Order: sequence, then C-alpha cells, then structure tokens
Amino acid sequence: MKRIGALVLLLSVMLMIAACGADKSTGSGGGTKYKVGVDNTYPPFEFEVDGKLTGIDIDIISAIAENQGFEIEFDSMDFGGIIPAMQADQLDIAIAGMSITDKRKEVVDFSDPYFDAGLSLVINGKTTDITSLEDLSGKVIAVKNGTTGASFAQEHESEYGYKVVQFDDSPAMFREVQNGSADALIEDYPVIAYAISQNNLDLKIVGERLNGDQYGIAVLKGKHSDVLKKINDGLQELRDSGEYDKILAKYLGE
Repeated sequence: MKRIGALVLLLSVMLMIAACGADKSTGSGGGTKYKVGVDNTYPPFEFEVDGKLTGIDIDIISAIAENQGFEIEFDSMDFGGIIPAMQADQLDIAIAGMSITDKRKEVVDFSDPYFDAGLSLVINGKTTDITSLEDLSGKVIAVKNGTTGASFAQEHESEYGYKVVQFDDSPAMFREVQNGSADALIEDYPVIAYAISQNNLDLKIVGERLNGDQYGIAVLKGKHSDVLKKINDGLQELRDSGEYDKILAKYLGE
C-alpha cells in the first residue's frame, strides 16, 4: 500500500509540474500565449500612462495578436537587455522600436518593416554652434545603450572626434543634453520629435536624418517561424484594413 501511495503521489507531482509548464504557453482561452519584450521608456512607441502600457508598438502587436488568434504578455526591460533575454529563452517576441540591422539579423529574424524611422542629431535648445556631425570635434555625445544610435555614434567616433557616453534609457540621455553635461545626442527621429513636442524639452533637432532605419518585430533566429508568419500576416491585414494608419494617427497625428 505504501508503494501504491508513493506512486500516486509521484504521478500527482508530475501532473502538477506539467500543468505549470503548460501555463507558460497556453492562454486563458486555450490558445497560445507569447511573452513580448518591450522598453517602456520609448514614447511614442512604448510608454506607461497610469501604470498601463501604451504606444504604437503596444497597439500594433496587440492588434496583430487579436487578428491572428494568439495571446501576449508584455515584459518591460531596458532595451539593451531584450535580445539577451530572447537568447536566454525568456522572451518569444520583441517589439521595441528595434531597427532592422545586419548585425541583429545574426541573432534574430525580423518581420516585414512596420515603421520608417531614421536617426537625428539633437542639441540643447540654446546651442548655436552645432548644426552637423562635423561640429562635434572635442565634444560629448549621448546615446542609448544597445541602440542603432549608439552603434552609429561609436562607428563614427574617431572620424568626427567626439566622445560617446551611454545611458540605459532615453529620458536620462535627454537630461544629459538639457543640463549641459553632453553637447548632443542621437535618437530615432519619431521618438525625439514626439518627446520634444509632448514634454516641452529644451532640445532641438538639427540637420538631415543620419540614416534610413526601419523598425521590425523580432523573434529568435531559427525559432518561431510560425509566429513570424502570423506577425507578417497580421501586419498586412492591419495595413489593408486601415487599422495600421489609425494607430499611427492616434500617436503621431498623421
């Protein structure tokens, strides 16, 4: 009897473990649930209002999930930690204003582009002697860790003779230039344009866009090809239905 009791107990424990594992990938409606990595300090793409995530990226991936019949759970973190978290199998999807680059393609597979961005050079509103990268010799430029802006700045550091300092989030980077600790920053155009207009930042954009970045939704390279197909199919349906344009207009007024 003791052996039978022990066997029953063992089977019960195994069933409990299996059930707990299933909860990670099965939604409340019986469909598949995916964990989505975002950076909640990146308006207008991802930010919080009264403790609730909102923004272009949040609305787009939520609409895609509804359209394609899967569930999502958001996990907010520093942008620089998103791809490592995917590599550690802690995230299934990433949507974080992530530019499609060849370097990132070595680690992740991207969806079709969903936004045309591009980098801008930004200075203090009172600065008058900086209009381009050529004016940055001997100066300090602030960037956000893990971004294409950071990569761009580092690639051209010796060419233009400035010093690069990195920050974990955009607000800290903005403050650095506003208080004069850094002379300029590089940020994605739609992000900095929105931040300046919404928050009355003492910053201004100078010159033309530095590149032609496009944003994509990412999954770990070689995995979740079925998820990527759903994302692309859903994104196309959002475009065809006009829902995509409505989401952009909600935040950018376009």
